[in-house]
Amino acid sequence: MDIPQIIANGIVLGALYACIAVGFSLVWGVLNVINMLHGSFIILGGYLAYFAWAHLGLYPILVLPVVALIVFALGYLLQYLFINKVVTAPVLTTLTLTFGLDMILYNLMTVYFTATPRRVTLDVGSLELAGVFMPVDRLIGMGLALLLTGLLYLVMRASTIGRAIVAVRMDRQAAALMGIRVNRIYAITFGIGALMAGAAGTVFAMVFPVTTNLTGSFLGKAFVVCVIGGLGSVPGALVGGLALGLIESFAGFLFGPQHAITVGFLLMLLLLLVRPTGLIGVKGYE
Repeated sequence: MDIPQIIANGIVLGALYACIAVGFSLVWGVLNVINMLHGSFIILGGYLAYFAWAHLGLYPILVLPVVALIVFALGYLLQYLFINKVVTAPVLTTLTLTFGLDMILYNLMTVYFTATPRRVTLDVGSLELAGVFMPVDRLIGMGLALLLTGLLYLVMRASTIGRAIVAVRMDRQAAALMGIRVNRIYAITFGIGALMAGAAGTVFAMVFPVTTNLTGSFLGKAFVVCVIGGLGSVPGALVGGLALGLIESFAGFLFGPQHAITVGFLLMLLLLLVRPTGLIGVKGYE
């Protein structure tokens, strides 16, 4: 068993999973909204990055900020115009609304972009270190995923918007009494979640093919990462993503890649039974 190679593959995959899940975790933890649009936001970001590369010759690293802003604007508008109307309703109501919006976005992408798998192909070769082989595009993708996750952590910890988001998460009524425009913060939070999804899609398109058929898979992985790591925090998404990546890497080697996802979901069920707050979650955010 080539343990170092399995661990390296798991860390790369885990960093991508963390970037995929961190926006989903933020929206769920702050708004108490299970955002069914999240997987489609990821694919939209991947498609936009691919078309910019295929038709304009722009590499994903260059277009990533533009793609992120486009998906942020879409998320902000959807939250402000539609989801804010029912944000205080029971979870089933917001889940149904985001599911309906997801069906619209999913079908629009399938009709106009088609479901053909697409990937940005970077001819950058591979590296070998101590017997571990890794394509350079995967290393770049891992670096970008960790950078994006770290930037979100800094925004949440050090910026005025980040502190306002945390205040709303802790106590919505108290935040409103302090002059925070809660509905605006909700829209910004949802937009940031969409921004992270679009950025993650851009990074993912550099490593694996993207297609609308993967929206459900991405949504499911984001859900599992949140349960494993802990809801509503950037470190929780990072820990959960790395844990899921390593678990899938080892499970794929031991049982075959077709069973790797099953093992991840089994771990999620186990954690729900013994530690519903996740590995580093805080009681009250589950």
